[in-house]
Amino acid sequence: MVTITDISKACGVSRATVSKALNGAPDVSQETAARIRKTAAALGYLPNATARALKMGRSYNIGVLFSDETGGGISHEYFSQILESVKAESERLGYDITFISKDLGRMSMDYYEHAKYRSCDGVVIASADFQDPAIMRLAASEIPTVTLDYSFDNCSSILSDNVRGMEALVRFVRAKGHRKLAFIHGEMTSVTQKRLASFRRTCAELGVPVPADYIRPAVYHDPRSSGLATRALLALPDRPTCIFFPDDLSFLGGMSELEKHGLAIPKDMSVVGYDGIPLSQVLRPRLTTYRQGAERMGTEAARLLIEQIERPDTWLPQQITVEGELLEGSTVSDIG
Repeated sequence: MVTITDISKACGVSRATVSKALNGAPDVSQETAARIRKTAAALGYLPNATARALKMGRSYNIGVLFSDETGGGISHEYFSQILESVKAESERLGYDITFISKDLGRMSMDYYEHAKYRSCDGVVIASADFQDPAIMRLAASEIPTVTLDYSFDNCSSILSDNVRGMEALVRFVRAKGHRKLAFIHGEMTSVTQKRLASFRRTCAELGVPVPADYIRPAVYHDPRSSGLATRALLALPDRPTCIFFPDDLSFLGGMSELEKHGLAIPKDMSVVGYDGIPLSQVLRPRLTTYRQGAERMGTEAARLLIEQIERPDTWLPQQITVEGELLEGSTVSDIG
């Protein structure tokens, strides 16, 4: 195994200089640092992660917590984009990532205990029930934590602009002449509350009545539940002319139900989604939806977390709201 001593002998410099160069210390000249790194690569040197952790007091390991009741969330395109950007930014800044769960083999432990067991320097909570006591314990602990689409007082958070996103969709649909708008929403999380409030408020501003029967509950990323909600809307004596789905994947259940009733999109029923996943843009007709800034959300989450890990003395909780954009497809007819 090649050691720092071997590199120092090959370069004719001290072990301390080699260590500083390999760790990016500013007090080694660029020329010397480049020569040391080139020599290290040529000799096949690999840093010892354990030794580095002991010396620096950090593991350079970030935990990622993802809990999804439907069981398919991590493969969902929206969340996979977030997680990929968390991974890319973490690795760019010199950190690895580890997924955190409640159980490890036959051992039962909560999220905080698992993060401690894995020696995580910090944790990104990408998706979870934020009212879960185990989540609240982790967020209130000494472990630096960043949350996505939820805010704790003592944590930094990255928020998708759900209020503006829903407002943009409602205004777009209303501009097409629609006044009978139905909304199928996901579980009653803080995200849902914001979208539902924005939906109702924007409809009120535009003079669009929202009957109670036009608001239907479902489950995020679950086409079956959205299909059942669509069936209930189609059974109403006064059907809506446009249905808002909780997310693009859930729309697939609604699309199937509309087909069963012999209804064409958008001729017989207009629809919109939410998330803007790539799948939505290859469907035919192409789905009108609101694309969230998934990549930036993941990047900002990793950046803020590592900033807190490396500069704890100057850290203050931050909230960053990431805007998205409306993607105009061909699933909303113009009845104006």
